[in-house]
Amino acid sequence: MLGYFAKDGSRNPTLRAKKGEKVRITITNGEVMTHDIALEKLGIKSKTLQEKGSSASITFTAEKSDTYFCSVPGHRAAGMVGNFQVVEGEISETTVAGQLPQKNGKPVNLNFETGTLQDWTATGDAFASPLFNQDPSPVHEKDMSIGFAGKYFLSSGGTANYKQTGTLTSVPFTVTQPFAAFRISGGALQDTRVEMVLAGTDKVIFHSTGQGRATLQPVVVDLQPYVNQEIFIRIIDKETGISQIPYIPNDKWAHINFDEFLFYPSRPAFPNELQQKDIIILPPLDPVLNAGLSGPEAAKAMTPPKGFKVTLAAAEPDIVRPISFTIDPRGRLWVVEGHTYPVPAPEGQGRDRILIFEDTNGDGTLDNRKVFAEGLNLVSGIEVGMGGVWLGAAPYLLFIPVDAKTDKPAGPPQKLLDGWGTRDTHEVLNNLRWGPDGWLYGTHGVFTHSNVGKPGATDLERTKINAGVWRYHPTTHQFEVFAEGTSNPWGIDFNDYGHAFITACVIPHMYHMIQGGRYFRQAGKHFNPYTYDDIKTHADHVHWVGDRGPHAGNFRSASAGGGHAHAGAMIYLGNSWPQEYRHTIFMNNINGARLNQDYPTRSGSGYMVTHRPDFMAMNDSWSQWLNMKYDPSGSVWAIDWYDKNQCHSSNPDVHDKTMGRIFKITHESDKWVQVDLTKASDKELVNYQLSPNEWYVRQARGNSAGTWSDKKVHKALKEILANNPDATRKLPGTLDAARDQRTHGEGR
Repeated sequence: MLGYFAKDGSRNPTLRAKKGEKVRITITNGEVMTHDIALEKLGIKSKTLQEKGSSASITFTAEKSDTYFCSVPGHRAAGMVGNFQVVEGEISETTVAGQLPQKNGKPVNLNFETGTLQDWTATGDAFASPLFNQDPSPVHEKDMSIGFAGKYFLSSGGTANYKQTGTLTSVPFTVTQPFAAFRISGGALQDTRVEMVLAGTDKVIFHSTGQGRATLQPVVVDLQPYVNQEIFIRIIDKETGISQIPYIPNDKWAHINFDEFLFYPSRPAFPNELQQKDIIILPPLDPVLNAGLSGPEAAKAMTPPKGFKVTLAAAEPDIVRPISFTIDPRGRLWVVEGHTYPVPAPEGQGRDRILIFEDTNGDGTLDNRKVFAEGLNLVSGIEVGMGGVWLGAAPYLLFIPVDAKTDKPAGPPQKLLDGWGTRDTHEVLNNLRWGPDGWLYGTHGVFTHSNVGKPGATDLERTKINAGVWRYHPTTHQFEVFAEGTSNPWGIDFNDYGHAFITACVIPHMYHMIQGGRYFRQAGKHFNPYTYDDIKTHADHVHWVGDRGPHAGNFRSASAGGGHAHAGAMIYLGNSWPQEYRHTIFMNNINGARLNQDYPTRSGSGYMVTHRPDFMAMNDSWSQWLNMKYDPSGSVWAIDWYDKNQCHSSNPDVHDKTMGRIFKITHESDKWVQVDLTKASDKELVNYQLSPNEWYVRQARGNSAGTWSDKKVHKALKEILANNPDATRKLPGTLDAARDQRTHGEGR
């Protein structure tokens, strides 16, 4: 999606034709992605391409100049746009002749026509035998055209030997003309580049990389300030291209190609000139400090801020593949082990289970562990409350009643809803969470298509969803799509005004979800065809570097937050961490193995979310935190899937099946408390609505404890709603939840 490229390597070239000529513009897809080509004024468009190597054309008569572009939403803005010019008379693309620099009255070998490295000094193995005289060359793929001048060109290894590294430095020579040009191709990487260096000072006066293509293109250098001074050329390849992540292929563009440095008396014009603005340079790969650590080693490797510490609370074999969790009114963790993922098991043959963990002495380790349920299938979300356990387990939304005395199921799982899709099992319903209004909320990915309804419902009685936020009422059993769009959100939380925020992947990552909203989508169209426009991201930033798209920045984006893939969402509303962290949205950056923190502030009718320095790095490429939640002490618990494979695959054998961790983050001001809100009186539950720790507010809101049947309770809640000066402590949803409990009872 970087643009249209001509055979000579130029990006979005200006296409020219004489008036009245019959023109055919043909595009060939260079990637597995949706593309087409259209003319703006003429209003014609080619067929849409999807597969790599497929082609499409538009044919027309050249009558007036126009703009060609890709009509797929977002692609024109990403750079797929260029000019078509209708010209009068002949089309000429001649360029003034250049000349080789001289030294001691002889031409310097900057075009390699000697067939040797005369006038150059090499280090490393990349330039041991770098000259080639074939096109395609023996070190490039057969379909790659180099387009070199003369008999030879230079490559630091091509796509075949990209792992080689080294430096090639020319002899110094005097600048005798105001302009120069040379041909370059290869990687658009910071450590594959050509430099012009001022002799005697080592000052780099110009540099250029390739742009991730094989065809050599001319680069023009303005040398006017350096006429009569000596410079030299340094060709650098410090990139090995070796991926440090097992499932990410090596980068074959970790090399540089070079040819024919010439001086020019005036600025030369080349139809395929490589413009610096068209080069999107990626920084070097982020260092991977650790991989495959034990649980204690992993906790020790993390670098939280001063005053914080990370404790390993549980690890394999006590916890394996934790995919979702929640915290109950007693401060215990209910954790789902996702053994069935990524392939759904036949009905009745699921292998997922739910574990209950408890820290009984406050040392940060989960020393009490029990199994609540086994034999579950593709569970991806859990919440507890209203007398039972709520599970997202595509194709079902399930409810399991709980015997509170034994911590065992009080009956078999009940299928509340079905029709949840399993086409892409990492984009199913996930991350269940109680909302401030008493509804059960969850998220859903874009590439799985669901048609949700009660078991036995007709198609007309069902609701479609394939991206966004949904909710289910626990007593009226009503299901609805709350907001539609985004990508594969895997985290949702509410601020203390009751406003929902989600974290997403691939596309910009942060969205304030408004009921009925239609949001920017990674793919597909909204079900409502009359949506005027999408709501865009609420963040003023992304967590990846460069403009080559989110995936190009993978494992090179530590400076921006780590990359595009996120899991989990926690708006910290505990009361023990420093005030600067309250209201902060925490999310795990999967590619970057770090905990991002973004901060929302009111802006217009919504929010603007800005990036704050990452809370901490895990310093371990296998780390994969999926969610985090604060507890009654204000401390934070996090589950870690821990797997060398960071990306979803439908092949179960690429995922580790033996590891998993739970960590606890504490601040030095945290004070461990033991609680049991199931034993709290109605009056105590009302008072908890005013707690500065939102954990108490939510647990007491009516989803987990008490029947709230006393009229005095409603009077007290109405008093808070009417007179409390803090708007965040008097959400109307609190009273609604209490009313629902009184009307329908505690159970489902």
